[in-house]
Amino acid sequence: MSTDPTRTAIGTWSGGRFMHFGEPLDDERFLALMTPDSAIPTLMSADVYGVGEADTWVARGLQASALARDGICVVGAVGHDFYTGERDGAKGFPRFTDPRLRGPGEYASYLRMATERSLERCGIDRFDVLLLHNPDRTGYTSETVWEGMQALKEAGLTRLIGVAPGPANGFTLDLIDCFERFGGLIDWAMVILNPLEPWPGELCLDAAAARGIDVITRVVDYGGLFYDDLTSEAELGPRDHRSFRPAGWIASGRERMERMRPIAQRAGLTMLQLACQWNLAHPAVRTVVPTLVQEAGAQARPIEDKRAELAALPPEQRLSAPDVQTIRSLGDNVGCMTLKGATPEHQGAERADSWPLYDRLEQVAQRWSIEPARDLVKA
Repeated sequence: MSTDPTRTAIGTWSGGRFMHFGEPLDDERFLALMTPDSAIPTLMSADVYGVGEADTWVARGLQASALARDGICVVGAVGHDFYTGERDGAKGFPRFTDPRLRGPGEYASYLRMATERSLERCGIDRFDVLLLHNPDRTGYTSETVWEGMQALKEAGLTRLIGVAPGPANGFTLDLIDCFERFGGLIDWAMVILNPLEPWPGELCLDAAAARGIDVITRVVDYGGLFYDDLTSEAELGPRDHRSFRPAGWIASGRERMERMRPIAQRAGLTMLQLACQWNLAHPAVRTVVPTLVQEAGAQARPIEDKRAELAALPPEQRLSAPDVQTIRSLGDNVGCMTLKGATPEHQGAERADSWPLYDRLEQVAQRWSIEPARDLVKA
């Protein structure tokens, strides 16, 4: 018996350990957060978090769980080479496809090595889903990369495979092109989506559905705002990962949330549950994985309460089609930032997370009624 990703999931980037969101939890609280249970049996991680340390917490969570292994879904991710690559400050470790590290002939062997090492740290013999984590242009387009991912499936190291763009917003046409090239191999994709960030994530959902690719959505909480206890940028610590957001994002987000609140109250949902149900109203979306954040200060809710709130997400869809459209209009963020990946705004040489909009992607855009100069640029 195997378990697919469930409607709700927990990511090891929660709890302030590896991504610097809010206050870091002590070991006891972090373990409780990471322990799968009958309400949330899906646990997600990536090998690069904590340079492998996050994987060890997957192992601890599995050991602490009352569930049998075949009742738990474990989603892993590989792609950043912290074994032979050198960290480049805030940019992190290079992708394994970086030509300074290896050529295409070594892609498959790297993927196998990284997957086996990650499984060993997690204390399991296979993943339920393994994602290609934050690929560069090569990762989206290389047959050799995806043959290597498929080989992991055939070797029994993972049951399903997928792709996880990021960590920033964008990669829209690259992801759709990846679906078109390798949709016969790809089972899952993970994108950023929430009621305050419908753009650009929504642009790729029809293409995923057309290929039968299920979607995991992250950042469902919009940097913690939908938990309703973050009220000011002054509450963020000096190293908080959310400090990259534009000034005023909390006040603006809360103002738009207030206009959504009557919909949540009418549906009997908390604001986080509203965000989760809005995401799940999209046909391609199967799983929501908000970041669980322990905020600082007297107003902060215990992170345990936030986990319970996610676990209590009503199973039935309570938002009508008009509700979904109204929420989208209230949260409209088109053009709010410069996107990563291939965009008309890219200038200069190709970089690991940004490159020119080449001819094939222009054709992809036409097929999916996307106008790059209108839909993929900062206003």
